[in-house]
Amino acid sequence: MREIIHLQVGSCGNMIGSKFWEVISDEHGIDPCGCYHGDSDLQLERINVYFNEASGGKYVPRAVLIDLKPTTLDAVRSGPFGCIYRPDNYVYGANCAANNWARGHYTEGVEIIESCLDVIRREAEGCDCLQGFQLTHSLGGGTGSGLGSLLLNRVREEYPDRIISSFSVFPSPRVSDCVVEPYNCVLSVNQLVECTDHTFCLDNEALYDICFRTLKLTTPTHGDLNHLISATMSGVTTCLRFPGQLNADLRKLAVNMVPFPRLHFYVPGFAPLTSRGSQQYRALTVPELTLQMFDAKNMMVACDPRHGRYLTVATIFRGRMSMKEVDEQLLNVQNKNSTYFVEWIPNNVKVAVCDIPPRGLKLSSTFMGNTTAIQVIFKRVAEQFTAMFRRKAFLHWYTGEGMDELEFTEAESNMHDLVAEYQQYQDAAADDEGEFEEEGEELE
Repeated sequence: MREIIHLQVGSCGNMIGSKFWEVISDEHGIDPCGCYHGDSDLQLERINVYFNEASGGKYVPRAVLIDLKPTTLDAVRSGPFGCIYRPDNYVYGANCAANNWARGHYTEGVEIIESCLDVIRREAEGCDCLQGFQLTHSLGGGTGSGLGSLLLNRVREEYPDRIISSFSVFPSPRVSDCVVEPYNCVLSVNQLVECTDHTFCLDNEALYDICFRTLKLTTPTHGDLNHLISATMSGVTTCLRFPGQLNADLRKLAVNMVPFPRLHFYVPGFAPLTSRGSQQYRALTVPELTLQMFDAKNMMVACDPRHGRYLTVATIFRGRMSMKEVDEQLLNVQNKNSTYFVEWIPNNVKVAVCDIPPRGLKLSSTFMGNTTAIQVIFKRVAEQFTAMFRRKAFLHWYTGEGMDELEFTEAESNMHDLVAEYQQYQDAAADDEGEFEEEGEELE
């Protein structure tokens, strides 16, 4: 068994994390009390990846729920799946990080980090063969970003050979909760570059656009955004949860997706996305799904992949369909859009097919792209960061918690380096084309 320990930090992390557990419990036929009521052996075959088996045949999520203030965890506990989690795995402090990265990372966070690590150690000791950790958090607030990155640091120190992946919600001016989001986000990305093996970027702006434009919801709520995230997370983790698939563990996924260690930020996507009113007018077919999931409007990050190039792509189809058709469609996409894929990584689109579709759909597909176009969101945040940092606005809240201005400067330059690195590999493709043409002319 290759187990995964799931960590959810801060209010956003706990909201999307608990939604994720609702969705996958449902897919594995597990009710809110942890009892199995499924109809297929496949549901239990790899159930140990995410669940521990307790006495009496009860299945318990291998999840650690962390927050600096108890209110979010109380909401999870009183929610529909509140009694499925192990009570000892709720870890919370008495104070709030108040949207301040420094409070989450240094002052308040340090007080509860040891109790978090104790719970994680206990979960890790109960595993036969731990493959890694996954973290859900947001980068705009204080707890998810500050305590989240502190936790990643400590887990990386203690388990250096395990894979760490994160589902990170990037802030957007459209769905903004606080004015210091750019600070918190840049300080977090500085840590994510070093500490995670893959990061699935989820961007509030893109999620908002999907709800508004594609799903035709006039006033999207956080519940709607979380629903999209949970559909994507369920799709991304399909290969880990059901048997016999490509990228069947986190390490394989990393080997196939990450050509350079720092460039491990993916753009996820999901199909079919249709508004309720137009569902009956569309056919769910493999070509339709393929078309949708490569469409910029279905990406969960507000960047246009046509403005960059794909280094690698992984796609997961779910439901009963012909493998031959799936392969043909993806080959077709690569041939038609060859300019959007780098030439120096041949066959850079991986495909997996899983027979079990998500609840309520016959077919679905999930997309993970490692594209150089993602630099747009890093640029967007870095610009906002620089605008405030140049005038040292709001800085006293951070230095007052014991931070040094140097840390800000360092995080800012790391962000610029990351953008430059993406740009370098995007341009490399263009340079190669030029070289090939010159060689061709000489041969003639």
